[in-house]
Amino acid sequence: MRKKTKKDYPVENARHFLEPTPTVLVTSSYQDERNIMTMGWYTIMEFVPSLVGCMISSANHSFELIKKSKECVINLPAVKLAATVVSIGNCSGSEVDKFDKFKMLTENGNVVKAPLLVDCFANFECKLYDDKLVDKYNFFIFEIVKAHVAVSPKYPKTIQYRGDSHFVQSGKNFIIPSSK
Repeated sequence: MRKKTKKDYPVENARHFLEPTPTVLVTSSYQDERNIMTMGWYTIMEFVPSLVGCMISSANHSFELIKKSKECVINLPAVKLAATVVSIGNCSGSEVDKFDKFKMLTENGNVVKAPLLVDCFANFECKLYDDKLVDKYNFFIFEIVKAHVAVSPKYPKTIQYRGDSHFVQSGKNFIIPSSK
């Protein structure tokens, strides 16, 4: 392999290369309030139990709803919802009811009170698993306690956020056999 010519790069933009993961819509509710937020970064932390970690800014309307309710739903939209996903991320739930504004249909979950988004390919009901990093870093660790996934297509086209209004669409799926 040949050595690549490289230059210094702003560390705050490293995410342009380290991301993407599929952009998701996180729904939350507490008492009579509910919200949808767009989230472009999260990390799988464990398989069993199924743990997902994510940073949710304390400036985000969903932060307090999730902190108080200790639950949320991570909804996976397909690429056809891309413009809606961006629009949801560009407004505040403290100022507008995003469910009404974006005509997002919901249904009740089996385990959590936060709504599931009907138009999304998958919905993952989550309970707060560990809150030790919430006050210091706004980092939530959730356990996926129930998963709902459409039967087709097997691999939906999704979008991944790369920062600064740049997205990439998921591409070809392929298998590289393990040598185990």
